[in-house]
Amino acid sequence: MLGTQKLAALSSPRLVSRSLLRANAARQLEKRRCFHATPSRPVFKAAWLPMRHMRVKTPWVDALAQSREQQANNTAANEAPPKPDLTPKRMSDSYFSGILPLAQDKWLLDSYLNASGRIRLGTLFMDLDALAGVIAYRHTGDSVTTVTAAVDRITLLNPLKEICDLELSGQVTYATGRSSTEISLQVAKAPAEGEKAKPEDVLITCAFTMVSLDPATKKPVPVAPLLIETEEERKLFQKGEENYNAKKASRNTTGSIFKAPDEAETKLIHDMWSKQEFSDNPVRYIPEPQRMKTTVIRSTMIMQPEDRNRHNFMIFGGFLLQKTFELAFSCAASFSHCRPTFVSLDPSTFENPVPVGSVLYMSAGVAYTEPLQSHQEGGKESSSYTKVHIRVETKVRDVEHVTKKSTGVFHYSFIVPRKVQVMPMTYIDYMVWLDARRRAQNLDPIIASRFTEDAASGRLEGVTE
Repeated sequence: MLGTQKLAALSSPRLVSRSLLRANAARQLEKRRCFHATPSRPVFKAAWLPMRHMRVKTPWVDALAQSREQQANNTAANEAPPKPDLTPKRMSDSYFSGILPLAQDKWLLDSYLNASGRIRLGTLFMDLDALAGVIAYRHTGDSVTTVTAAVDRITLLNPLKEICDLELSGQVTYATGRSSTEISLQVAKAPAEGEKAKPEDVLITCAFTMVSLDPATKKPVPVAPLLIETEEERKLFQKGEENYNAKKASRNTTGSIFKAPDEAETKLIHDMWSKQEFSDNPVRYIPEPQRMKTTVIRSTMIMQPEDRNRHNFMIFGGFLLQKTFELAFSCAASFSHCRPTFVSLDPSTFENPVPVGSVLYMSAGVAYTEPLQSHQEGGKESSSYTKVHIRVETKVRDVEHVTKKSTGVFHYSFIVPRKVQVMPMTYIDYMVWLDARRRAQNLDPIIASRFTEDAASGRLEGVTE
């Protein structure tokens, strides 16, 4: 109970006047911020806050209390989850499309811009992984635990020249009744109402592989297969099947970095080494190349609950994509002393989950460099652009540092407006260099066409970074 004197003080004209002034100031501030009504089109939820309401269903304090109670009672969840519906589904059943209103909402845009006023690609990568999860559950239902297993190549197809609303869309394009599904996604300039995005307006394309697990046993469980109804859907399904077979073959063979050099590669390595060590004319395309080991930068961070996935105790894959991309970008910038432009991420697998509370170790280094194709002047190349391949290795350890597991290796490709070169010095350096060179040579022709001088100059004018 408030005393008589306090009640009199609170009701005094001076305090009432101050309260009215503060309320009026708040209304004026809202006017200056230009708040507006939500657009009629479906709005995509950003990963940093609203998307969490789609990705995470239980507050951390409640999830932690439930887990501790189950451990104390040595019991699992009381109710067994229902069995998944295995009725075949159409691709359109899982389709989701929404607008990220960056041009309409400056406060939302704040969480997507970097210091130079460009859109942070790492934040979009987080959104794409979160969107893949939303689409996966539209196909599988809530009776399974769905996790990100792999991401197919993420490609920046066309540079974005202005800040605009973006349309993020996707659907399940491959599911045969096994535990895995492939979700194809794209980011494009938001088209007019009722229209589809034009090919030249597509910014990013990619595909995520999601695996469905039994919530109790954590073992893979089958999910509904797809019904293929049109020729376009058949092509998407065949592409997904090719990706599935390629990932399966890669699991059954040693990684490219452990593959012994063939005869031509052995001769290339020997020539590079011998000319570097004993020749007056070493293999260089710039005067002073940097040794590979000097390009490495590292990062260590504790995994916090705010970045957990839908199932509360593991970090969601989009967070790893964002952090590895930003470290790769920093590595390329440190190496070249200029701002790099992202082109693509090679297909990558999430090898082991990252628990909340664990410690994530990341290291990024320049694995390969190559001058871009250019026009000829007097028979000599005149390009001042270089393709830079960054290799990011990630490992996770428990906070007591008893265990250590690899969580994946990510390969990012950038273009820099400068002549730079990395030089391998040891045998492992040469194997890393050779692995990156193989990846560069195996690029899809459409992606390879982005690594030209004309394409590079256009990309540098983009508003993404």
